[in-house]
Amino acid sequence: MKAKLKPVSTNCYAFTNPESKVEIHVYLSPGLFQDFGEDEAINQLYNASLLPGVVSPVIGMPDIHTGFGLPIGGVMATDYETGVVSAGAVGMDINCGVRLLTTRIDAGEINKEKISKILDAISSRVPSGVGKSSAVKALRKPDLDAVAQIGVEYFVRAGFGRKEDLERIEDRGCIPGGDAAAVPKAARERADQLATIGGGNHFIEIGRVAKVFDQETAERFGLFKDMVYVLIHTGSRGLGHQICTDYSRIMWEHSERNGSKAPVKGLACAPVFSEDGQNYLKAMACAANYAFCNRQLITHFVREAFVEVLKKPESELGLDLLYDVAHNIAKKEKHGGRWLLVHRKGATRALPAGHGDNPPCYRDTGHPAIIPGSMGTASYVLVGLPEIHRTFCSVNHGAGRVMSRKRAKSEFTREQLLEQTKNVVIAASNLKALLDEAPLAYKDIDEVVFTLVDAGLTKPVVKLKPMGVLKGEGDES
Repeated sequence: MKAKLKPVSTNCYAFTNPESKVEIHVYLSPGLFQDFGEDEAINQLYNASLLPGVVSPVIGMPDIHTGFGLPIGGVMATDYETGVVSAGAVGMDINCGVRLLTTRIDAGEINKEKISKILDAISSRVPSGVGKSSAVKALRKPDLDAVAQIGVEYFVRAGFGRKEDLERIEDRGCIPGGDAAAVPKAARERADQLATIGGGNHFIEIGRVAKVFDQETAERFGLFKDMVYVLIHTGSRGLGHQICTDYSRIMWEHSERNGSKAPVKGLACAPVFSEDGQNYLKAMACAANYAFCNRQLITHFVREAFVEVLKKPESELGLDLLYDVAHNIAKKEKHGGRWLLVHRKGATRALPAGHGDNPPCYRDTGHPAIIPGSMGTASYVLVGLPEIHRTFCSVNHGAGRVMSRKRAKSEFTREQLLEQTKNVVIAASNLKALLDEAPLAYKDIDEVVFTLVDAGLTKPVVKLKPMGVLKGEGDES
């Protein structure tokens, strides 16, 4: 499949599916293209281009790697009236996403000992690891109807966060249309994981702003060189996984009835306005809002931990929410004057300046797109430029794996992991359980980010460097 890709513009390679006439675009730098060995990921984009109502192009981001159905780093848009929705093209962890907190803390003020104490204080409040339930008993049986219909505002009203946080979350932390009644019973039973980060590539990171590319925008965002930040990366946990699993099965079993046969089970789909399609979108929105609430609750406990350890009030520390953006989501959006259902799987929305769907505070800059790296490497904050419409206003969501989890666990030792993360405090009970998250198991984040920068789609604002990280253990991406 790689052989079919031909350069069409800077860092963009493409070919056309002869069956559907839909174009497939993959964004890779020359270096990433040379090393690219993910033929299966390209084949997954090809399969996606065969689905009913798919709109050209189907896109692979620079962090593309093989996933379930659609590759991670995949973007697929379908016609909202005549197209389909695919649970697998959204992903297992619905609204796996990331939020960034800025602070007024100079990185020179917190040494490794303080970072370790802050991470310990966070971990005592926020369980990590696959299958872990909320540390707060009351959060283990949340009002799922309120989560689905009110979202983050429900918990802000209850004292978990600030009212101004709502203005800096995609869709104010509540994607419309959520309905807990559409959530299958098995998924409802896994809704006990609010205020947890899970496993896999999920984390809470403390770091410093290492480099400023755009001084004016950085200052608008409250990002200043050598000041401390906090990244929170997690999603809808078991609830989202179960919804994807159950609806992928339902869509596959009903494909003949719905007239929406997919080439593979991982892309099982249903017409947007079919009973299955509508039920999935209601359940997906519920899980997405659960994920927003999850990150909001974690933010509350992170703020508590900083206050406890540094013995200063929140008003002095800052800990202000910059933005919270979803990955793994399907959203109704207008592109080119046409309503589409844009599936982003391991991809981040990046609306440019002037776009009407930006929060009011970011209308003239474009909202921050937050791109986390691995636990030993840099992350980035960037904004979309006008040309971002070529990707349905989407960018990569991270660095992307170059090594399977199984291979990383067999190839790296505990000592090699420590060497790759030697300047980072790692809070984990078992370092060997994190070998699959070693930085060298991922692509070079600089190369990945600048693929789209050099293509004229994005502008970097700041580069972030980790100082300490709380990781979840277990295979849950």
